Amino acid sequence: MQTSQLPAASSEIRHFRKSTSRIALRGANDGGRSIVASQRKQDDITVRRLKTIIGWSCVVFVCLTMLGPTHAQETVRIPEVTDSKSLEDFITAGPETWKSREGMSSAIQVMLLLTVLSLAPAVLLMTTSFVRIIVVLGLLRQALGVQQLPPSQVLTSIAMFMTLLLMTPVWTEVYNDAIQPYTATNSTLSIDEAWAAGVRPVRRFMSRQIDIAGNVDDVMMFYQYSNQGGPPPATYEDIPLQVLLPAFMLSELKVAFLIGFQIYLPFLILDVVIASVTISMGMMMLPPVMISLPFKLMLFVLVDGWRLVIGMLMESFAPYS
Repeated sequence: MQTSQLPAASSEIRHFRKSTSRIALRGANDGGRSIVASQRKQDDITVRRLKTIIGWSCVVFVCLTMLGPTHAQETVRIPEVTDSKSLEDFITAGPETWKSREGMSSAIQVMLLLTVLSLAPAVLLMTTSFVRIIVVLGLLRQALGVQQLPPSQVLTSIAMFMTLLLMTPVWTEVYNDAIQPYTATNSTLSIDEAWAAGVRPVRRFMSRQIDIAGNVDDVMMFYQYSNQGGPPPATYEDIPLQVLLPAFMLSELKVAFLIGFQIYLPFLILDVVIASVTISMGMMMLPPVMISLPFKLMLFVLVDGWRLVIGMLMESFAPYS
């Protein structure tokens, strides 16, 4: 009987050895695959680093190539400062010496020019009706409860087109009074006179919007913080431009928030009513926004909301004359 059990035991041993060898081979294959995958990952990282180094090298080479002829064309003379007396004379010489070729290199001039050009569009927009329009449209989107519709690009485009429509009389006067006379062939107008003539219509537009909105106190607040000596200004012409600009922006934000509150109020009441109904029906787990959004859109479409909002914005600006 023991003899008959030996073949069965030997067959079980052979089966166990085969299964063990298969498991070992499978583990070896998995380990090899992981090693190959890690090696490929290291190769990808190395190739990516090489591409980055080559790209930055090309950028540096192009910059050096462009800067080379610039320095070769003209040599900027920097005033020599040999002792403390010469340094004091150079510092106290004034802005005229600093702005000369001897006092400022071409690289600094290019940097200042690029800085002015990059900030000029934003500064120009802050002197227009763009601030009020874009803030009101943003509050309208939040009141509807739709965070991404209309997209920001659409709202910005609408604000830009409305700004172009409202600011056309102002910009036309700036062109006729300042740009066209200054760029004429036989023009005797200096840059300071052209600047004063061009700023005058913009100052009149900002002053009129502040006056109509009743935010004159903001102008006086910024005027006091600017440490202007003497009596308070009698007219807006006596207020410096650096005081009028922040006062105008603050006034625009105040008016925009007032208009936004008037737009927000009907939708807020609708949210409260729908939330009360859902709670009274026992649907506490259901967000009220999911139910109120269709009703908000229906209300906005039925009353022709876009025409009302845009018309309210257009009428909120005092006509330029």
